[in-house]
Amino acid sequence: MIELNDISRVYGRGDSAAFALRGVSLRVPAGAFVRVVGTSGSGKTTLLNVIGGLDSGYTGSAAVDGRDLKRLSDRELSRFRNRTVGFVFQHFHLLDYLDARQNVAVAAFFTGPEPDDGGARAEEVLARVGLAAKQASRPGELSGGQKQRVAIARALYNRPRLILADEPTGNLDTRTSGQIIELLESLNRDDGLTVVVVTHEAPLFRNATQTVRLEDGRIVEGGGA
Repeated sequence: MIELNDISRVYGRGDSAAFALRGVSLRVPAGAFVRVVGTSGSGKTTLLNVIGGLDSGYTGSAAVDGRDLKRLSDRELSRFRNRTVGFVFQHFHLLDYLDARQNVAVAAFFTGPEPDDGGARAEEVLARVGLAAKQASRPGELSGGQKQRVAIARALYNRPRLILADEPTGNLDTRTSGQIIELLESLNRDDGLTVVVVTHEAPLFRNATQTVRLEDGRIVEGGGA
C-alpha cells in the first residue's frame, strides 16, 4: 500500500537548512493500522504529508496504492488526494455556518457532486460514525468528539482506501479519545481501510499492527523495510 524509499526533506537553504526527514524508507501493507510516534519536531507530520501527496519537495521515491507520486501530474495528484486518501486533523476544520451534513458534503466540491448534491452519501457516512441524529447540527452545537466524528465522516465521503490522521485525539479528553480510537480501529477492521495515525498518545493505540518511531527525521523502529 505504502512504499517509501530513501525519502529526505529539507526546509531552507545553506546555513538555515533543516532536515525534516533523513533517508526514510517505509513499507506499510494494505489493511495495516500504523501508529507513528516520536517527539515534537521528529518529522511525523512531514512523513504524513509525503504519503498523502501534500508535500512533493522531497528526494527519494514515494509510492502509494501502486502509484509513484512523483510521476503524477498535478491533476492526477489532486485526484489521488481526493479519491485515495482521507485526511483527519487535530483541528477539525469545520465550517461554522454549515451543519454536519453540509460540512461532510463539502468533499463533493473537489470531485463533483453526487446526483443529490452529496446529501445521501453525507447521511450514510454520518451514520457510519454514529452521528445519524446530528446531521442538522452546526459545529457550535457539537462536542469536541462529535466534531471529530464529522471530520472523519468527511474524510470517508469519497470512499478512500487510506486514512491519514494527524493527532486526531490531540484536542480531546481521555474518554473521548478512546471513542475516536475505537472508531478508527473499526474503520480498519470492519471496512478494510489502511489507517496511519500520527500520535503523542501511543499507549492508547493498543491494537496498531505496526509502530513507526521517528527521531530527528529518521525511522528508528518499525520501517518494515
